[in-house]
Amino acid sequence: MSDTGTDSDTGSGTGATAESAGSDGNTSYGHKPFKRSRSHFADRITADGRDGRPVEPGRYRLVVSRACPWASRALVSRRLLGLEDALSLAVADPIQDDRSWRFTLDPDGRDPVLGIRYLSEAYDARERDYPGGVSVPAIVDVPSGELVTNDYQRITLDLATEWTALHRPGAPDLYPTPLRAEIDEVMDGIYRDINNGVYKAGFASTQKDYAEAYRALFARLDQVSARLADRRYLVGDTITEADIRLFTTLVRFDAVYHGHFKCNRNKLTEDPVLWAYVRDLYQTPGFGDTVDFDHIKRHYYQVHTGINPTGIVPLGPDLSGWTTPHHREQLGGRPFGDGTPPGPVREDERVTPIDRV
Repeated sequence: MSDTGTDSDTGSGTGATAESAGSDGNTSYGHKPFKRSRSHFADRITADGRDGRPVEPGRYRLVVSRACPWASRALVSRRLLGLEDALSLAVADPIQDDRSWRFTLDPDGRDPVLGIRYLSEAYDARERDYPGGVSVPAIVDVPSGELVTNDYQRITLDLATEWTALHRPGAPDLYPTPLRAEIDEVMDGIYRDINNGVYKAGFASTQKDYAEAYRALFARLDQVSARLADRRYLVGDTITEADIRLFTTLVRFDAVYHGHFKCNRNKLTEDPVLWAYVRDLYQTPGFGDTVDFDHIKRHYYQVHTGINPTGIVPLGPDLSGWTTPHHREQLGGRPFGDGTPPGPVREDERVTPIDRV
């Protein structure tokens, strides 16, 4: 991985935003220069435990928000790899407050495994008076209650490469060794101009910063669209980490980034290649079944009060197109390579159906 592998938001909200909460409050969004800082907690959970954090079934808990694209990467990876029984899941309320992500979706407002009300309590258990933001995804050590890592760029790579002993039979290779250099190169551009680019545009505090981010975003989207015109997946003929990272931004594009973040040259539905590509992934087990548009829309429009002071959540866009035919199978490719799709979603992890959003 390049340097971007250690970048993580520690500001207020996702980017200074959707994955973290900080002391500046939700009204700060869009009123100060956007900067994504490096991850403060980057311990790795490895097969050999070389960082003191060995892979063990049931020892760790993954904390996510279904609203957050960075956390959604971990949701997709965990499901594709079949790690549901090995790595338990805590889902935070999409509406965070200034203290941090909170577990108000659970009975009595406490995570049933960690016994805490706020994710910040796990951060405090690791480092008292930590001054940065509280971000998801986060992995917490269950016995101690301490945060292990919030390094979202590394978490999914380690799930793919260090947790292999606990993968389900038929799990795909999401980071194949022969393709890693190409995957890294593709992901670097996507991270800089698309994953992070929508936030640079959305939280820009000057016209110049916004224009630069906007142009870089759509230049990269055009490049990716051209790349995918005659190939089903970004690298090789199977789903890889690169597709997961692109998907989690594209799936939010029309619902929030086009309007809320002013990334409005065109909608995703107006790019035939990207719209077919993201529908293909959405309809692939492990992708769309982790997406909750209700959480996504309520988080962005209700939390980012510096951008959307009324807190009104738009009723659109129409989501029915996500399940329409995409015809990308005509390009060939094998989604899971020599492996198999993941099984049905666990009952306790089902998301809000599209027709109820």
